[in-house]
Amino acid sequence: MPKNERPERAAAVLERLRRRYPHPEPALDHHGPWELLAATVLAAQCTDERVNTVTPELFRRWPGPAELARAAQEEIEAVIRPTGFFRNKAKNLKAAATLLMERFGGEVPRSMAELTTLPGVARKTANIVLSNSFGVHEGIAVDTHVTRLAYRLGFTESDNPVVIEKDLMPLFPRGDWGDVNHFLVYYGREVCRARKPLCAECGLADLCPKKGVTR
Repeated sequence: MPKNERPERAAAVLERLRRRYPHPEPALDHHGPWELLAATVLAAQCTDERVNTVTPELFRRWPGPAELARAAQEEIEAVIRPTGFFRNKAKNLKAAATLLMERFGGEVPRSMAELTTLPGVARKTANIVLSNSFGVHEGIAVDTHVTRLAYRLGFTESDNPVVIEKDLMPLFPRGDWGDVNHFLVYYGREVCRARKPLCAECGLADLCPKKGVTR
């Protein structure tokens, strides 16, 4: 897709997906920014559904960063084991909780620069926490669904999340950046699937160049 056609198509995609999903919100169950941060860290290489089966016990035992910072890493590992990569995730969560207590008074910071100093928190996680917990839009969180749809819709030529985010941000109003992530994730799960996209049922078919789609 020529770059000069992208903004018009992006506006149409946004309008249609907003009609389809009028109340976008994270699929990760949480109460407050700390729980969303922790759940998002656990969601790396894991489904949101599985994370949602683990976090109730995690937050029951250690309700906030103060409690988690004092927990034994082995005990955290045992609780989050079903999410995969549990040793590294437990290490990062404990270290992030400790840093929150030592540097930020136990509160999740509200800036990209500060959030990304926390172990296990890169731009994607920071974008999700900032937009959903604080209404701060510093960028667009890029996961596997966003990567796939951005390419298929012709909004990027890259598979690099950093480049994709830079390509997407100018196409959508800043205040919609958090919703754009939700919309593309929802649609990627329901319709524009990785292996068998439902192109015949797609409400974006007339807008989509179907880049990389082989069927």
